[in-house]
Amino acid sequence: MTPIERTITLVDMIAYAGATWDWHRLHYDPVYVADRNLPGPVVDGQVFGAYLCEQLLDHFGSTSWVRRIAFQFTSMVFAGETITVRAQITDDRGDEVDVAQQVHVGDRLCVKGTATVQINRFPKVVT
Repeated sequence: MTPIERTITLVDMIAYAGATWDWHRLHYDPVYVADRNLPGPVVDGQVFGAYLCEQLLDHFGSTSWVRRIAFQFTSMVFAGETITVRAQITDDRGDEVDVAQQVHVGDRLCVKGTATVQINRFPKVVT
């Protein structure tokens, strides 16, 4: 599957916090995170579900839908880092596929997950 690449800026993270009402200072306050010996604000984990789904729907089309998604974190991602979402189809049953996905920052694996996508193939309507 085609990888997607995104640089997650602090502005993106603040906008996401506003959309999800998750205002933990860990996600936007450089002083707060510096006091905890972190290199920068930590990207909210929920956003990775959105990026994983974005890749799936970009590949399979807007008429498909994600039936199941699960992921776990292996490393934190910080404001300003560029992520790459990679995926491989692991099982294709025709109308449903299983996918393994990973999020990397450079060579660092940050998120790994799996998904099941329902492929909707609507017949062409003849008028």
